[in-house]
Amino acid sequence: MSFTKKDEESGLSTYYNNKTTVIQEARVFNESPISPRKCRALLTRIVYLLYVGETFNTQEATTLFFGTTKLFQHKDSALRQMVYLAIKELAETAEDVIMVTSSIMKDMQPNSEVIYRPNAIRALCRIIDPSMAQGVERFFKAAIVDKNPSISSAALVSAYHLFPHAKDVVKRWVNEAQEAVSSKSTTSFFGASSSGGGYLGWGGSSASANTGYQPITSVSYITQYHSLGLLYQIRQQDRMAVTKMIQQLGGGRSGAGTSLKNPMALCMLIRYAAKVMEEDPNVQRQMLELLEGWLRHKSDMVNLEAARVICEMKNVTPQQLTRSIAVLQLFLSSPKSTLKFAATRTLAALAVTHPTSVAACNIDLENLISDPNRSVATYAITTLLKTGNEASVDRLMKQISGFMSEISDEFKVIIVDAIRSLCLKFPAKHDSMLAFLSGVLRDEGGYDFKRAVVEAIFDMIKFIADCKEQALSHLCEFIEDCEFTKLSVRILHLLGVEGPKAPHPTKYIRFIYNRVVLENATVRAAAVAALAKFGLNNIDAKLGRSVNVLLNRCLDDVDDEVRDRAALYLKVYDAPPLIQPYIKEESIYSLSALESKLVSYLSDPEALEQPLDVTSIPKISKEQAAKDSARPSTLETIGAASTSKAATPPPPSAAETQSNYAQQLTEVPELSSYGPVLNSSSKPSPLTESETEYQVSVVKHIFKEHVVFQFNVSNTIPDTVLEQVSVIMQPQADAGLTEDFIIPVPTLSSANSPGIVYVSFTRDTPDEYAQASFQCILKFVSKEVDPSTGEPEEEGYEDEYQLEDTELAAADYIVPSYVTFASEWDRLRGGVSVTETFSLPAMESLRAACNSVIEILNMQPLGGTEDPQSPTVHTLQLSGIVAGGGGKVLVRCRMTYSKAQGVTLEVGVRAEQQPAADLVIAAIGG
Repeated sequence: MSFTKKDEESGLSTYYNNKTTVIQEARVFNESPISPRKCRALLTRIVYLLYVGETFNTQEATTLFFGTTKLFQHKDSALRQMVYLAIKELAETAEDVIMVTSSIMKDMQPNSEVIYRPNAIRALCRIIDPSMAQGVERFFKAAIVDKNPSISSAALVSAYHLFPHAKDVVKRWVNEAQEAVSSKSTTSFFGASSSGGGYLGWGGSSASANTGYQPITSVSYITQYHSLGLLYQIRQQDRMAVTKMIQQLGGGRSGAGTSLKNPMALCMLIRYAAKVMEEDPNVQRQMLELLEGWLRHKSDMVNLEAARVICEMKNVTPQQLTRSIAVLQLFLSSPKSTLKFAATRTLAALAVTHPTSVAACNIDLENLISDPNRSVATYAITTLLKTGNEASVDRLMKQISGFMSEISDEFKVIIVDAIRSLCLKFPAKHDSMLAFLSGVLRDEGGYDFKRAVVEAIFDMIKFIADCKEQALSHLCEFIEDCEFTKLSVRILHLLGVEGPKAPHPTKYIRFIYNRVVLENATVRAAAVAALAKFGLNNIDAKLGRSVNVLLNRCLDDVDDEVRDRAALYLKVYDAPPLIQPYIKEESIYSLSALESKLVSYLSDPEALEQPLDVTSIPKISKEQAAKDSARPSTLETIGAASTSKAATPPPPSAAETQSNYAQQLTEVPELSSYGPVLNSSSKPSPLTESETEYQVSVVKHIFKEHVVFQFNVSNTIPDTVLEQVSVIMQPQADAGLTEDFIIPVPTLSSANSPGIVYVSFTRDTPDEYAQASFQCILKFVSKEVDPSTGEPEEEGYEDEYQLEDTELAAADYIVPSYVTFASEWDRLRGGVSVTETFSLPAMESLRAACNSVIEILNMQPLGGTEDPQSPTVHTLQLSGIVAGGGGKVLVRCRMTYSKAQGVTLEVGVRAEQQPAADLVIAAIGG
C-alpha cells in the first residue's frame, strides 16, 4: 500500500502507523480464510513501529504475539518470513512466548522449506530459555554444518547470542563451528526457482518450493566470518587456543594457504592476531610473519587491516614498518577515495611516533592536498605537518589556509592539533603558525574547534617565551566577540596569570574591564579576578590605584558573585598579608583529601563541637592538580595487582587512594570505633614474588590510637580453596604496639581473589610514633576442589606460608604536602629547628641519594629539586604533614658527592613540633 505526498500532508500516514490503529487492526489475524497480503502489511507496520522506537506494553505485546502465531497455519513463504520478524521483536516484551517453540521447531526440520529454516533458527534463539538450549542442541549442530549458507549463518549467529546465557552447551558446538569455518564451498538458496504466484516469486506451497530448489555455489563465504566469531568467543579465555587457531587459519608465512575466502573473516582474524600480540609479546614474531603475508592478499580490505595492525604494534621498528608503509603508499595513488582516506588516516597516526618512516610518502601526500575529497586532503596535510622539515612549514601553512573554510569542524580540529605539535617541534617558526591560528580564531566555528585553537595558543605561551606577548594580544582580541563563556573564562584566567609578568601589563586592562561591562555574570566574575591580580601583584603603585577604582565600580554589579569577588579583593587591598594566600598562592588543598576530611568530620557528632582543623589536609601544587583532574578516580590498588597484561588506566593520585581507603575502612564494623583514618600507605607493598601461588601485599592505616594492617591476599591456584585465611604478625621487642584482633577471610578461591585480612594493633603511647619490624606468616586451611561438582572437599589440611617482613616506619606517619618552600621555611624560623650531618658512602650518585631520602620520608619534593642538575652539589627541598596533629615539617637536604667518600648529607629540619623533627632525623639516621 502506498501513499502520495498529499496523503502524508493530510496526516493519513500518521494515522496509518499509529500504535492504537495497528492493535485494532490485529483482528485480521483471526479472519478465515487468512489474507496473506493484509497480514504481511500489518506485520510490516508492527515491525516499523518497533524500529522507530514505539513501545508496546506487556499485554499489548502478548496479544499481538499470539495473534501472529495463528498465521503459522498458512503456507505463504513471504508471510511466514514476516511472522518470524515480528515474533523476534515482540518476544522481548510479550509473556509466555515459550509456548510457540513447537511451531518454530517444526519449521527447523531438514525437510521444511529452505527459506523457513534460517528465520526459524533466529526466532528460536530469542524464544527459548537458556535451560532449554541442551534440548535444541541437535538441531543447531546440524544447522551449523548445513551446506546452505543462510541456514548455517543463522545458526552461527544465534549460537553467538546464546553463548553468554548457555556457555557450557554452546562450547560443545566447537567442532561444528570449526567445520563451518574450514568449508571449501557453500551453496545459496538465491538460485532457487519456484512455481506458483507467491510473494516476490516464492511458491505458495512447500512441495512446489522444494521441487524448484536448485542450490548454487556461494561467492561471499559469509559463513566463515560468522563461524570465526563464534570460535573466538568460545576460546577467548584460552590464549594458546586462540593463537593456534590464528596460525591454523592464517595460511603460513605467505598467507596463500589460508582456507578463509571471506575478506571480513580475514580482517577479523587479523584483529585477533593484534590482540594476542598485545597480551603476549612473545608471539609477536610469529604473528608479524602472518601479517606480512596478508599484506599481499588480493583483497584491499585485508591489505589495509594488516598494514594498520603492523603500524599500531607496540615497539614496532622502522624495519618492520617498511612493507606496510609500501602498501599504504600504493593506496595513496588509488582512484578509490575510501582507500586513499584509510591510508592517509593510518599514516597520520603513525607519523606521531615514526615521522622519518612516513616521510617516504611525502611526495604522494603532497599530491593529495588538492584532492577533491577534503577529508583525504586534511589527513594528507596533517601527516605532512608531522613529517615535514622546518623549510616546508611556511609552504604548508599557505596550502592549509586555502581550504580551511571548506572542511568540517572535526577535521579543522585535527589540523589545529597537528599545528600545535609542530609549534613545539619548530619554535623558530612560531610567527607564521601564530598568525594562522589567530586567523582561524576569527573564522566561524563551533566550540570544539575554537577550544582546540585556544589550547594550541596556550601551549605556545607556555613553551615558547618569544611569542607570549603576541599570543596574549591575539587572545585579548578574541574575547572581544567570543560567544563561548567557558573559553572567555579560561582566557581571562590566563591573562590574570601571565599578564602581570608581561613587559607592558597595562595594555591588557582595557580588554579585561570591557568584559566587566559587556558580558554575562560568569565572565564578569572571571574578569574581576583577573583585574585584581594586576592590581595586587605590586607591579606599579599607579596601576594598583587604578585597578582599585575599577573594582569599586564592580561593587554595584547586579550579580552577587561579581560583587562578592570585588569586595574580597578590595579587602585584600586593605590587608597586604592576605596577598600571599589569595593572589600569589601556588598550592591548593587536595580535593580528595578535603572531601574525606569533611565526610569524617560531619559523621562524627563529637567533632562538630570544634571547628574543622584544615592544617592536617595535604596541599598539592596547581600544576599537579591539573594533572590529577585528568586521572580516573578508581582505586586500582586496594586489591592485589592484576595478572592481566592488558593496558591499564593511569593509577589514582595519593589523595584519591587515601580517600578510597577511608571509605573502605568505614564499612568494617570492628574498626568503626577507631575514628577517622589519619594516613594510609600510598600503594600496597608486596610481601611475595609476583609469580608465587599465593600473592600478598600490605597497606598500613594509621589511626589516632591504633594501627591497622590490611593484607590483600590472592589465591592463584584454580583447583584449591583456602579457608580461615589469616596473617600472624610477630613484632620486635618493645615495639610500643599491642595486638587487638585479626579479621580473617572465611573462604578464598582464585575466582574471588583478592581477599582482605585486617590485623589491628593499639598504640601504647598515642603521642609517640611507634616504629617496628614484623615477621609475617600466612596461615590457612587448604582444600582441594572436586572437579565434578566444583565444590571444595569437606576435609582439608592446615598450612602456612612465610611472607617477607614488613615495617612500620616514619613514612607511614607523614603525608606529602605542597608549600611555597622559601616563605614557609622563613615562617618556621622561630619554631623547632634541627640540623644533622650524615655520611652515605654506599650512595653512587646524588640522584640515588634524593630517591632514597624521598622514599624513606614519604615527603613532597618541591621546585623540581628531586632531579639534581649538578653531579657533585645539590639541595633537596621536602615538605609534609605529620599525621595525628604533628603539624607541618620541612626538610632541606644539602648534599655533596665524591667518588672517594660517596654522598655527604646535611639535613636541616624545621617543624611546628619537636616530635615531628625527631621523627625525620631518626628515620634518616636509622
